[in-house]
Amino acid sequence: MYKHEVKMRVRYAETDQMGYVYYGNYATYFEVARVEALRSLGFRYRNLEEQGILMPVRELNTRFIQPAKYDDLLTIKVSIREMPDVKIIFDYEVYNEEGAKLSTGNTTLVFVNDKTNKLVRCPRPLAILLENYY
Repeated sequence: MYKHEVKMRVRYAETDQMGYVYYGNYATYFEVARVEALRSLGFRYRNLEEQGILMPVRELNTRFIQPAKYDDLLTIKVSIREMPDVKIIFDYEVYNEEGAKLSTGNTTLVFVNDKTNKLVRCPRPLAILLENYY
């Protein structure tokens, strides 16, 4: 299983009237975590697009346990439990500075040819980088 952690500080603009992180911002936090996880492997999403492959989100799930608040330093733990094929599933856990789990979630993305909109297999360069973890 591949694992990576990203730290992010909650900005004021990301909070609602109660001072809690607005629920819709978790999708952005998850995106940052997965892009940085791939980057840590030496794989840039930009390179994938240059090869004509896109990764649209097919499914997003989030479970809220406790609110994240303005100025919290969040740790987002992202993992890929299984080797991708035509889809890749990212799991997330969000913690505050005290180590309290604030939320969990997952996203399923698919690999798509940008010209045909047809599903394609995980690009070989990414598969090679991930193989050592499975």
